[in-house]
Amino acid sequence: MSDIASPSLAAAKRIVVKIGSALVVDEATATPRADWLSSVAADVAALRERGAEVVLVSSGAIALARRALGLTRRKLRLEEKQAAAAVGQIRLAGAWQEALSAHGMNAAQLLLTLEDSEDRRRYLNARATISTLLGLGCVPVINENDTVATAEIRFGDNDRLAARVAEMISADALVLLSDIDGLYTADPRKDPQAAHIPAVERITDEIMSMGGEPPPGYSSGGMRTKLIAARIATGAGCAMAIALGKRDHPLAALVDGARCTWFLPAPEGRTARKRWIAGSIAPLGTLVVDAGAARALARGSSLLPAGVRGVQGDFSRGDPVSVRNEAGQELARGLSAYDAEAARLIAGHRSEELESLLGWRGRDEIIHRDDLVLL
Repeated sequence: MSDIASPSLAAAKRIVVKIGSALVVDEATATPRADWLSSVAADVAALRERGAEVVLVSSGAIALARRALGLTRRKLRLEEKQAAAAVGQIRLAGAWQEALSAHGMNAAQLLLTLEDSEDRRRYLNARATISTLLGLGCVPVINENDTVATAEIRFGDNDRLAARVAEMISADALVLLSDIDGLYTADPRKDPQAAHIPAVERITDEIMSMGGEPPPGYSSGGMRTKLIAARIATGAGCAMAIALGKRDHPLAALVDGARCTWFLPAPEGRTARKRWIAGSIAPLGTLVVDAGAARALARGSSLLPAGVRGVQGDFSRGDPVSVRNEAGQELARGLSAYDAEAARLIAGHRSEELESLLGWRGRDEIIHRDDLVLL
């Protein structure tokens, strides 16, 4: 595994960085590690100067509120965690806003649950919001919505959530900042013979067996949750790194070649989701398109309302639909950005007319090319 060529963070154009509670919060004082957060913000600014978009997935809300609420026991009841999250989210968002604004960046907070990445409609909403924020030059700071989560609150220190976000926005790289500089053949805290693994080409059962127990302290993660995250991210065509986060400027260090473990993206990862759209779902409706739209689709464009000549079926936003030409030939399948009623209202109209027709501003595309598969 050591002779595998590793990806480069410097070459990535869309990056998700996951940061655990133990890095964000000073355990002795239960306050944000302001100097460290500032160093990360400086790294984010440098990545953006290179032309990259950066999303942060940050834990720390519960840890920031525990002491203020007198909740200092190692294990808290679910309702206590939810209450602490409600108080801590404000503090966490404020800490990131302060750190990022000092480097000329706007922070945006998003609270997600696992269901937001699995339900198609909520998935589309979350992805559209994140994409819009990135387009506006913001740095989205995402955390799990622990104030309402149930089973998800024991999810694994946001590792899997970060992988789902990377999958959702088609990120090139996911970086899990940790208290260790990568994956070892065994837990190096217990086995002095444990060897560091610079790169992993494929996540096998042997690799999964190298995951250990969660570390002590506020963090609820551990190597096993990181390996689960790696499976999700690499399966979606996203490279993932486990890197040391305790140092100042951890992302700059990674760009400069600091030791870490890179998990290589699956070669077929980018097309896996589109294969699922093409072959694994039954369309709930049909969009009939004119010849101009058919030619645009063949060139790789999104489907715009102006090219739609007919809408058949009863479907909701995010449902799979078939795209056919006026002769009835199926050209493509995709996930509709509008429900059937709205699609009928906007069919044949230009994008600038949509708001007046619907009474609200939706997507310019009726099916975005990322959600479309040509047959």
